[in-house]
Amino acid sequence: MRIGVENFMKCEHVIQCCGAKVRISGEEIEVLSEPRIHHCPLHESLYRLKLIDKKAVKKTVEAKMKMYGFCCQNRIFDDTIVVPYGASEVIKTCMEMKLLNCAVVVCEGAGTVITSNPSLVQGIGAHLTGIIKASPIPEVIQHIQTNDGAVLDATSAKINQTEGVKKAAILGFEKIAVTVAGFQAEQITEIRLLEKKLGVEVTIFSVCNTCTIKKDLRHIANADIVTASASKIIREQIGPKALMQVGVTIPVFAITERGKKTMLAYLSRFNDKIVAFRASLPYLVKQRGPVLKQVTEQEKLCTRAV
Repeated sequence: MRIGVENFMKCEHVIQCCGAKVRISGEEIEVLSEPRIHHCPLHESLYRLKLIDKKAVKKTVEAKMKMYGFCCQNRIFDDTIVVPYGASEVIKTCMEMKLLNCAVVVCEGAGTVITSNPSLVQGIGAHLTGIIKASPIPEVIQHIQTNDGAVLDATSAKINQTEGVKKAAILGFEKIAVTVAGFQAEQITEIRLLEKKLGVEVTIFSVCNTCTIKKDLRHIANADIVTASASKIIREQIGPKALMQVGVTIPVFAITERGKKTMLAYLSRFNDKIVAFRASLPYLVKQRGPVLKQVTEQEKLCTRAV
């Protein structure tokens, strides 16, 4: 399905795509920084773009908007599995297995979302990229609210995963999954402290880690499951601490027993063939992962702030 121009509304979002910071204002797309990635096999398979530069980033965002209604009033919430080991795919399956009863995720047009609906989790996350700033889109918020979802702040579309977990606990949920983007990694530590205080069980997924920097690592180490994205530092520093890895092109590391049990539960419902063997982690294969551009820590920081 293609989304017509009439379905764009004048609101502003700031996102990360391929490690570049992008501003979306209505139907206008402005790539604000150079992408971190030169080439990614997964990105190429999804968007048919071999080399990644600013033009490719813009084309990717345009495709998301036209095909899936990303940042549009007629946003499509399709719960089809897109990425084999994606966070939303894992959370959806584990919610269906009753291992989790709530998810706290981020959606453009709504901000932080709390939901008990596994289909909504995947509908939000299937084609999502890192959301730095969101603006409210009434049609998106209405869809979420009529499909067993709650929005943390419908007026501002605020993104705050710590407050989202707190609201989930207030609503009575005890087994909560939460996604936290790498550029908000400090909230992982906040959520761990909150988990103990509230007496709930929170499975933390660290996602969107392409632009992760050194100071983020101590927070990311408190997660249960970490998506490496295109990050070299995640592979080098978090990978060796993992109890389990799934995927090679974009490794996903389970770094706690809870994370390992979650991934094994997901794999028990996985419909494709898999192989398991012992190995030193991270298990990497040359020419199977993303090719990164060389950037400074300061350049990485520029992709994080609004």
